[in-house]
Amino acid sequence: MKTNFDNYQSPFSWRYGSDEMRQLFSEVNRRKTWRQVWVSLAKAQNKFGLISKKELNDIIKHQNVIDIEKAHQIESEIKHDLMAEVKTYASQAKIGGGKIHLGATSQDIEDNADAIIFKDALAIIEKNLNKLLKVWLLKIDENKDLVCMAYTHLQPAEPTTLGYRFSLYAQDLLIDLELLNYIKTQIKGKGTKGAVGNYASYMSLLGSKTENMEEAVLKDLGIEAFDITGQVYPRKLDYLVLCLLSSIAQSLYKFAFDLRILQSAQFGELAEPFAKKQVGSSAMPFKRNPQNSERICSLARYIVGLSRTAWDNAANSLLERTLDDSAAKRIIIPDSFLATDEILKLTLYIVSDMVINKKNIEKNLKSYGPFSALESILLKSVKNGANRQEMHEVLREHSMRVYDEMAKTGENKLFQNLSYDKTILKYLSKSEIDSLSNYKKHIGLSEKKSRSMISKIKNI
Repeated sequence: MKTNFDNYQSPFSWRYGSDEMRQLFSEVNRRKTWRQVWVSLAKAQNKFGLISKKELNDIIKHQNVIDIEKAHQIESEIKHDLMAEVKTYASQAKIGGGKIHLGATSQDIEDNADAIIFKDALAIIEKNLNKLLKVWLLKIDENKDLVCMAYTHLQPAEPTTLGYRFSLYAQDLLIDLELLNYIKTQIKGKGTKGAVGNYASYMSLLGSKTENMEEAVLKDLGIEAFDITGQVYPRKLDYLVLCLLSSIAQSLYKFAFDLRILQSAQFGELAEPFAKKQVGSSAMPFKRNPQNSERICSLARYIVGLSRTAWDNAANSLLERTLDDSAAKRIIIPDSFLATDEILKLTLYIVSDMVINKKNIEKNLKSYGPFSALESILLKSVKNGANRQEMHEVLREHSMRVYDEMAKTGENKLFQNLSYDKTILKYLSKSEIDSLSNYKKHIGLSEKKSRSMISKIKNI
């Protein structure tokens, strides 16, 4: 459907998210899914003698004849969107229309429809999470032994490998995938339980067969239902789903923020892809801003905010139900899914074609790597008889002096200075100091652990 730009459009209507996800949360699909629930209800009621075969066939025949304009016209008069759809559907199904929604309350339809849409939307998220993890697998494998500086407090710390750093991001996503698999087990509809969730209206129609009818409806829809509900399924479900999306957003935010730092001129180690005709700034033609990473961070903040609204909706669902969740729910659910869909798509694009500047990685390593070898010198000298605290102070003083010199000359002469220090030479020979100066070997189990992460991703 063509977007009408004469009226307000949400950025999610056309700018953010995929067409696949947009279609799921479209008004047409929403009403088709309502009708899917009505058809399943009619099938079950036919089975138990409440609806004739002729009526059922007529209901099925008109299942996908969506007329939003007519439904909106009716809604403008009666002020109830689902009942307006009932009337629209009934006017189309001349034979069976009078039996549509028999025994049901609105949330018997809407909550089951939401569960169906949740399942479909999570399938899209899961598919894209898996795609992203497969790309991370390649990047980890390619860079598992590429030594780079690790940074703590945004200051040079010790060497690691780029593949090991990438493994951190992949591990977060594996946790998210595990959480997603759990949340999938919690996706349940309301079932057919009536106005306050106690089956009273259906009991009036079917008596002891009431639960059998519910089972038939759920089986046809391919979903499960909560055992206990009020008028609605527990709004905690919405909160759990949005917590999952918020968790994914947090993982992608960290990566995107790290990339923004490493793309800055002071680091210059990584960069997101930059299209041939891409414009970085309207004022400064030379700019190569990390705009995709910034968009990820911006949308991720929005997602986590929406999860708080879902918390409020669940907490304020008083007694058997209040309606103050409804308006917010219409916004926060599709927006959260579409925003998550968008940032997964952006991250996949960035990681696939990420620029790795090995020259700058080596430059930063050469500048700050030597400091990391001080730990080996400290340990070796103490092993040879030095006082640990005294040697720590000697090495600290050398480090501070070299830092000051580097600010002026850009050159790191740490090991040249250490090899002439009389205190150090009491415990280590010049050749020992020289052998300990290979900071590129000071990477612990980075490569081994990177291979372990590769195996984990392969096994999902």
